[in-house]
Amino acid sequence: MMPDPIATPPSAYPYATHLNVLFAPLQTIALDPLVAAVRDSWYNQTLARVNESVVRLGVMQGEYHWHEHDDDDEFFFVLEGRFLIDLEPQADGITPGRVVSLGPREGFVVPKRVRHRTRAPERAVILMVETAGIVPTGS
Repeated sequence: MMPDPIATPPSAYPYATHLNVLFAPLQTIALDPLVAAVRDSWYNQTLARVNESVVRLGVMQGEYHWHEHDDDDEFFFVLEGRFLIDLEPQADGITPGRVVSLGPREGFVVPKRVRHRTRAPERAVILMVETAGIVPTGS
């Protein structure tokens, strides 16, 4: 098991995470220019707010740390590349750990309180939908 992310200060994470909302309602969202400009290994940009949720763009290669969200589900949808979600076994003793492998046009919901780690063995472009107040690095 990886160390608890709460013990690691957010500045120690090597991710480019931008929580500002880039597009207002009634604006067209064009992803190609944004994706083409990304130079970071792990880039996350909030695109829009929809009610109490946000839609985020992820452009990534490599792995994120193990974490969980106490109060929030997360939805991942792959646009390009391959994206892996490692899930730890659950405390119920029944639900085993597993690796979910997603390709283009596939999505997956990680429920709240499920410890997980995301990985992209090759450059992947994904969309994420989650509550606006979620802390991307975990609760």
